Amino acid sequence: MGLIDVNNIFSLSYDSAAFSDACLKTFRFQYAHNPVYRKWCDLTGVSADSVKTPVNIPSLPVSFFKTHTVATTDFAPDTVFESSGTSQTINSRHLVKDSALYRESFIRAFGLFYGKISDWCIVGLLPSYLERQNSSLVVMVDELIRLSNHPNSGFYLYEHEKLSQTLQKLESAGQKTLLIGVTFGLLDFAEAFPQKLSHTIVMETGGMKGRRKELTRAEVHQILTEGLGVNAIHSEYGMTELLSQAYSKGQGRFVCPPWMKVLVRDEEDPLWVKETGKGLLQVIDLANAYSCSFIATEDVGVVYEDGSFEVWGRLDNSDIRGCSLLVVEH
Repeated sequence: MGLIDVNNIFSLSYDSAAFSDACLKTFRFQYAHNPVYRKWCDLTGVSADSVKTPVNIPSLPVSFFKTHTVATTDFAPDTVFESSGTSQTINSRHLVKDSALYRESFIRAFGLFYGKISDWCIVGLLPSYLERQNSSLVVMVDELIRLSNHPNSGFYLYEHEKLSQTLQKLESAGQKTLLIGVTFGLLDFAEAFPQKLSHTIVMETGGMKGRRKELTRAEVHQILTEGLGVNAIHSEYGMTELLSQAYSKGQGRFVCPPWMKVLVRDEEDPLWVKETGKGLLQVIDLANAYSCSFIATEDVGVVYEDGSFEVWGRLDNSDIRGCSLLVVEH
């Protein structure tokens, strides 16, 4: 099978038949050209010919990105995204064949949910991500900052007073602003500089990593809405192993762009998958054309009838619990 038509992926609408067709084509392409994924499929008893619907497509455990080279076709990566971690953990590595594919995905998704980037001032409060290399989130926000072309767009590390002054200036001008931040950074800022934001959307990207006491999403959002004077906290759902993001405009309910979909699987049986309900989340990301588009995450949540989903937390001991069905060569 030849190369995937990426333009076709991004031209998808919310049409289930077209999405299903694109999923099946992508699956067959990756089964044929991704040795790690093919071996996983074979050992789960699934062949390229036996899959008829997206629900039947095997999902690769996300932990494989920590231990194997997950690549479809043989290529020299344009860039490599790495997850955050500690000295005791193994980081995920996502080999990206063409970084333009990632750029196309996040720009189109942002436009779908928030309109023209040039209408916004983009402010990034991502201290922990800025302090390490190869963060896909930093790459995304950096490009949004550039495309906004606003003189006050930019990154902040720990300069909370300067950030507060910038936001007040933007508020006075009535400028639409997106403050996108790692969770602990936003909590620290809201605590130190409580204020009322009327023209600013506050978006959290997750990320406590032991920096503060673990809180539920509802607790985090309550603290931030009260501290920053907004009606709702927006959220971004993405990960190192994906090239697409889902967004929530409040209450932690995420919506995918048309080339991305979340399914749900049983915790004990990785082959028991359905489109709605509670369980472990599986992500289909068609932008992942040259790694793996079918990812079994370690996130627990619920998928609703309209395709939106919530993330409730992480599977306990997910790092050590993973599936031990096979050991394949790197």
